[in-house]
Amino acid sequence: MSVFEILIWAGAAITLAGLAALVWCIVTVARARRAGLDDEALRLKMRGVLAVNMGALAASMLGLMAVVVGILLGR
Repeated sequence: MSVFEILIWAGAAITLAGLAALVWCIVTVARARRAGLDDEALRLKMRGVLAVNMGALAASMLGLMAVVVGILLGR
């Protein structure tokens, strides 16, 4: 297995982890909205989810970048 293949598979794993975190964010916010929380409690819940959401987006982006770099350099 070459370095480029490792880069591609590691990037794919990071991307999948980021997507899983995004799904967790969606489910968490949907549950909070269905729970009928008041405005302040909902804001607190969403503030915590926002940090995870940004990290998940960054992880997905970096993972996809690693996959593209591995494909382009592995030619």
